[in-house]
Amino acid sequence: MSDTTLSRMLNQIHHGDCIVGMNAMPEGSIDLAFADPPFNIGYDYDVYDDARARHEYLDWSRAWIGTVHRTLKPDGTFWLAIGDEYAAELKLISQEVGFHCRSWVIWYYTFGVNCKAKFSRSHAHLFHFVKDPTQFTFRSDLLENRIPSARQLVYADKRANSVGRLPDDTWILRPQDLVDCLTPGEDTWYFPRVAGTFKERAGFHGCQMPEQLLGRIIKYCSNEGDTVLDPFSGSATTLSVAKKLGRQFLGFDLSPEYIQRGRDRLANCRVGDLLDGAAEPAVSAPTTPPKGTRKGKLTTITATEAATQTEALSTEQRFEKGLVEAFAKSSQGYSLDRLVTDPDLNREFVDHCRRLGLPGDARLWNWKLFNYRKAGKLASVPTTQRTQISWQDCDQFLFASEIALAKMIADGSESLDAILCDPEQAAQFDKIAKSFCPGWAPFQYRWGALMLRKESKSARARADVLRSIAPAKLSSAKPLATSKWTDYPDEAGLYLVLGADDRDKLYVGGSLNLRQRLQHQFSGQPLRTWKRESADLRVRFFTAEPNTPELLAYQCLLIREHKPKLNVRETSQSEH
Repeated sequence: MSDTTLSRMLNQIHHGDCIVGMNAMPEGSIDLAFADPPFNIGYDYDVYDDARARHEYLDWSRAWIGTVHRTLKPDGTFWLAIGDEYAAELKLISQEVGFHCRSWVIWYYTFGVNCKAKFSRSHAHLFHFVKDPTQFTFRSDLLENRIPSARQLVYADKRANSVGRLPDDTWILRPQDLVDCLTPGEDTWYFPRVAGTFKERAGFHGCQMPEQLLGRIIKYCSNEGDTVLDPFSGSATTLSVAKKLGRQFLGFDLSPEYIQRGRDRLANCRVGDLLDGAAEPAVSAPTTPPKGTRKGKLTTITATEAATQTEALSTEQRFEKGLVEAFAKSSQGYSLDRLVTDPDLNREFVDHCRRLGLPGDARLWNWKLFNYRKAGKLASVPTTQRTQISWQDCDQFLFASEIALAKMIADGSESLDAILCDPEQAAQFDKIAKSFCPGWAPFQYRWGALMLRKESKSARARADVLRSIAPAKLSSAKPLATSKWTDYPDEAGLYLVLGADDRDKLYVGGSLNLRQRLQHQFSGQPLRTWKRESADLRVRFFTAEPNTPELLAYQCLLIREHKPKLNVRETSQSEH
């Protein structure tokens, strides 16, 4: 097999048996492989039987692990994720095949799987193997691969090494609370499992790995430009993270549905994008204050104070229980974001709160739900429904969502969350959006704003890359009053709306079809709304690839350059 064969396979997800696919690859061509295979515990995959006979499963495991060994370079690395049932067996098989075990990592996560007649499952095994124990990639000296030590994390000790230390082989929930279990010579850390309510949830695969977990493995065990293999692509997390971190990648999967969704996920990420989740959750999460403490210091309280605190705690607990109950009864299986942005669901939620006699009003109840989600208090309410609105679906009204948000913030609204939580502010947001783009439902305008916010960080990171390699070049200004719609390209691109004066920069937008967007945005009622911004309107534009992430990155670049008044600058909208 030649390098040409490999180059044709790179940066793709291939349909078919991974053993067959890997055998079609050149021997010794992969730098890093990560495998999260079926655990043989009866999981309901769409095209794979996860309940094989024991000997059959082990024979199959030996075959694919042997093929991974064949594909790896002499200094290559193999990571294997597996559950309790076959962890020991697959470790021995990997060593029999020729791998050497460097670390046996225990990944502990919250929201564990509830089990009957045994302790709930809340961990998985991660084996770190290499082909050659004397020659392999392990980038331990890079600053990005160091983590805070216990001296830094728990004790805030000024004597701590400022560059941190290497992680231990136990990854655990909320290490900042384990003061009695940590000594200055050790450290623990964790990555939470991607539960159904998490924003990074791909939504189509029940066994999704966190991006930050894969990020740490790929950063340590490969270099930029190296090739990363995932024999069981699934939700495409390994491949997406590899792409974001500047690696080549390829994967295999049996499911046509998983492959298509994985390809869609890859199409919507770019080199340099931020990884989802917190890189070091122990630093990003505050320590839980002990009972009877103030600012972390023990205090003495009287019996009266203790009784008052107990009563206040009981009241708060009753309020929390009622609010979570109202959310569960009204969400219809959707996420909190859907509940707050969908007027029908939110009215039902508010009605439940009133029937339960909860103190406060709709704005307070909505806002409290955001706080509860951040604290993990909504995890008991399953998210079984997914809001399916693609960028193509909302391309025609996204500009109205952004303009409405920009105007609301200019008029004193604190953030998008504050607007969505307050029914009066949300209604005003809808009114503004409708004046710029009539014909859509309030939920659609609001959800569009959420989608834009979710992509804002990634768009800024991509914009930094585009600035140096592909700067945007706008055309000369065309007066809208004298232009025909056919003067504008029937393809994707960016545009800048100007008033009569070149200094009067109104809005930067991007669309999958410039002609349709401009005709829709500057005809009929919307044009009358725009005339209130400027009597004379002009447009500059340039074409781009029909790819939403790239369009958003270019939009970010142009906003930075021109500072138009109807765009949200960077992201002044807070996010829970």
